[in-house]
Formats: sequence, C-alpha cells, structure tokens
Amino acid sequence: MIEQTQEGGVLTMRLAHGKASALDLELLQAISRTLEDAENDPQVRALVLTGTDGIFCAGVDLKRILDGGDEYAQRYIPLLDEVFEQLFVFPHPVVCATNGHSIAGGCILTLACDYKLMATGRGRMGIPEMKVGVPFPCSAFEIVRFAVPKSQAQALYYLAETVLPEEALARGLVDELQAPEDLLARAQSVASELAAIPVESFQITKRMLRAPAVETMRANRSEYGRAILGRWAHQATYDHIREYLAQTLKK
Repeated sequence: MIEQTQEGGVLTMRLAHGKASALDLELLQAISRTLEDAENDPQVRALVLTGTDGIFCAGVDLKRILDGGDEYAQRYIPLLDEVFEQLFVFPHPVVCATNGHSIAGGCILTLACDYKLMATGRGRMGIPEMKVGVPFPCSAFEIVRFAVPKSQAQALYYLAETVLPEEALARGLVDELQAPEDLLARAQSVASELAAIPVESFQITKRMLRAPAVETMRANRSEYGRAILGRWAHQATYDHIREYLAQTLKK
C-alpha cells in the first residue's frame, strides 16, 4: 500500500494502493502507521509524499462507503479526520510530490504538507465534496482554510471545481510545478533543504504557524463531529454518492 525508501534522512512515502490509491480504511491505517513510525525514527528528518503513475490520490473510496454502509462509515470517517490531522501536525518537514490527479481527500493530503509540488500535464486537483454531497471532516476544512489563500477558499469549497496544474499554482493550491520526470528529485531536494534546518527551530515554527488551525479543528470536532458523521452515514447521502458516481463514470 505504501512503498518506502530512505536516503539522507529523507523518507519517501509512495502511495501504491490499487489503480488510484483511493482512501479506504486499510490505506488510512497504513498511512497512520507509517507516519507514527517515521515520527519515532531518529534517522528520519523529513518526508516526501507521492503517488504512483499518473495519480496521486483519488480521495475517499466512495464505493467502499456504499458497500460498507453505516458500520463502515462509523469507523472510517473518524479515522479519515484523524489521519488528516496527523499529517498536518507531523513534526518534521513534509514535501508533497503530487504526480497526477489529486482529488478530494487526495487534495487534502497535498494541502496538509509544508511544501507542495505538482507535475505538469493533465492531472487535476480540487475538492468536489459539495458535488459528492458530503461535509468536510473538521481537519480537512481547516487544512484548506490554512493552506489556500482566503480569496480562493470559499469558491473552492462551494463550487467544487477541479483544476489543471497551472491553475492550481495560480490559485495557491501548490507552490511549484515540475515536469513529471523531475518531480520526485526536486521534491527530495526541497525535503533535504528543509531537513537541514535545526530540528527544534523548525518544530517550534511549524507548531506556531499551525496552532490556530489545529485548535479550531479540534474545537469544531467537538461541536460538529457528530453531525458530520451523521451526514456521511445517512441514506440520502448514499443516494447522492450513487448519483455522483454515475455522472462521473459517464464523463
């Protein structure tokens, strides 16, 4: 599910789960374990997160949500929320090498990182949750609000568009574009540069930058978490997901 290589203190995590690395329960568990192991490994000074072939991550595995029903959703949505936060607060530098399509939850993974590169080409990025008919988990909502310029965030939430790399850069979703063949090497170079910062100084700075977002996501989880889970684990939502998938397959 996750291929790992390590060199010079930089751990590269490659999502390799099915055709599109869609986020199902098992992949989320694997991401969480890998992040925990990396945090506890004194040899790891930075992470690079990337995908396989022309897809970074297609987001939530909606078919598994439909097949699993309420029981699956009750386990899945809290874990999704936790893993997004776990990546967002990871104490070492995290560089994302978005190698292709980065949709919904995949886009959130990208935005949670400290520096974000995307491959040029036809890969698309965006957060179509409103079209899917589901609310954002609290961590995902705050990650978008933290990472995306204020002038762009509301339209991204509501209009649910996906955009090509040049527009993703213009809107502030990513920091840099690279040719696909240069993407990973450039991401690893940036990760090495960030890893050279004294650890304590980097960690203090990252915590201060992200503390307001983390405080808000945790407060909102207490206030809205049950309502969000209730909308995901709901028959009307399943019906809307089916309609969304049917329309997407037609395209």
